[in-house]
Amino acid sequence: MHFPLLSEAFPRTMAVKISAVVLGTLLLTASAKVQVPFWPVPMTMQTAVVLILGMAYGWRLGAATVALYLMQGLAGLPVFAGPLAGPAYFAGPTGGYLVGFLAAAVAVGVLAERGWDRTWGRAAVAMALGHAVIFAFGVAWLSVLFGAEKAIAVGLAPFWAATLLKTALGVVVVKAAWTLNERGGKA
Repeated sequence: MHFPLLSEAFPRTMAVKISAVVLGTLLLTASAKVQVPFWPVPMTMQTAVVLILGMAYGWRLGAATVALYLMQGLAGLPVFAGPLAGPAYFAGPTGGYLVGFLAAAVAVGVLAERGWDRTWGRAAVAMALGHAVIFAFGVAWLSVLFGAEKAIAVGLAPFWAATLLKTALGVVVVKAAWTLNERGGKA
């Protein structure tokens, strides 16, 4: 078992964990607002941030961060891609993706704690699996709303190129953070 990046880079205190969770929810909110408007689901940077948080924080803290973010939206805070939030937002087209964020943070966090964040290849596979988890939840929910064929056409197909780029970006960010951490520890 490996410690995730956050635990390696900073003391494992409650203050650090709380600060990390708050920072993570702020990053998720900001990433939701960076978007290309598609219908019925916008293209945002959220998936990349969810996966980076899972890899950097590990599954427990990554899940806690995403869960707090989802609870903020459920409470009506404007943290999601759209201008509104609240319980009805989860029943809309993006609801499955939002639930998938939590599952993906756990999955990627578990892999990171097993050392998958330490090499380029495994980090890329972990990020790709995380994206697959998000799409599985998102497309499944869209299938309930629109039928399977339309769900794939509007909730999966338009996102392939961006998903590849976000996966690559996530791997670069995680590997760069590890490099900085390793250099900082030797200085």
